[in-house]
Amino acid sequence: MSSDAKQHITSPRPAPIPLPVHRPAPLSLPTEYHRLRTEQPVARLAFPDGPPGWLVTRYDDVRACLADPRLSSKNPHRYAHLRSGLATPTRADPSRSAELLTSDPPEHTRFRSLVVRQFTTRRMKQLTPRIQAIVDDHLDALASAPRPADLIQTVALPVPSLVISELLGVPFADRDFYYRLTRQLLSLSRTREQLRDDKAEMKVYLLSLVKARREEPADDVLGGLVQAQANGTPITDDEIATLGQLLLIAGHETTANAIGLAVLLLLQPPRLWDKLVQRPDLIDGYIEETLRYATVLQFGLLRVAREPLAIGGQAIEAGERVVLHVPSANRDAALFTNPDQLDPQRPNADRHLSFGHGPHHCLGEQLARIELRTVLTTLLRRFPDLRLAAASEEIRHHHDRLVHGVTELPVDFGEVPCH
Repeated sequence: MSSDAKQHITSPRPAPIPLPVHRPAPLSLPTEYHRLRTEQPVARLAFPDGPPGWLVTRYDDVRACLADPRLSSKNPHRYAHLRSGLATPTRADPSRSAELLTSDPPEHTRFRSLVVRQFTTRRMKQLTPRIQAIVDDHLDALASAPRPADLIQTVALPVPSLVISELLGVPFADRDFYYRLTRQLLSLSRTREQLRDDKAEMKVYLLSLVKARREEPADDVLGGLVQAQANGTPITDDEIATLGQLLLIAGHETTANAIGLAVLLLLQPPRLWDKLVQRPDLIDGYIEETLRYATVLQFGLLRVAREPLAIGGQAIEAGERVVLHVPSANRDAALFTNPDQLDPQRPNADRHLSFGHGPHHCLGEQLARIELRTVLTTLLRRFPDLRLAAASEEIRHHHDRLVHGVTELPVDFGEVPCH
């Protein structure tokens, strides 16, 4: 370590601050992040349990940290910075299966290689006609639903749920079961014991699907993992189930909330919906801008320093926890001009970090983009006069969950459109 870094470590450290979580408006970030990026981009962060760590808020620092092998994804609990009830003892449960989000290379590389072939750009393009058919079916249901209709329950949630169910090999008929467990696993109101029971219930369910795939092979992700195991690939049933849980939850929950927020942002004043009806060529850029502006993973990603390092000029000791605040990075004025303004023609919107960066870059980013594009383009074409059926300030957001979104999105429209 350099003498400068040693000097940082031995000098007095600033008092830790709690994680800023209060939003002045549902689609605004806590105002504290603007000050932190400007004055204290690597801030001392208080943790509900255990010693303080660090909060990183600037784009360049967050991006660099996401790719830095000195910051480990292995930690007692990846949400320990949020509340004490979620923190777990320092010594991890040896029976807990490692998975993509909480493993490092080479273990992470092994897991990722097992599923990455299912999410190639070529495979996603092959899925596009099926995704379009699913969207058409659910927009037919929206057209015939009693009005005002809830866009979340009729379109935004079931579309990605059905897509990931078919891709993964999970019966869509079981959606109420895994919707419930997903809500509970992402909730900040669950105790450690409740989360343990939720995970166990999900694992039992997914292990039953693994057994079914062994008895009746199928061309889906679970079937492919079971076949790989049979061919000698070193992966256990528990690991297959753990991978399945991550793909199932991430594959429907994050995209569903991104769809809901994208439509809300278009329909609320100044009603950009009408502009995109006339300019469908702006949709891809708008999708990237929505992913930047309304980052759904709202509380940051937790890492642990493997060794001493410096972040943004601040020395970090080995073993200290570091929270990388992606929503704050996506609002950094150093990269994004007028970052708190939604601009569907922002030229560099695609530089957002909403899908991560580095080894843990989101496997499903292309699938999410295809789903968003298909839903939005088809909605704009079939429902050009779609409108909110409630004032935008009356739309309820769920801020007590790890994924930001709206609980419901009541909409109305004029004459029922033809398919």
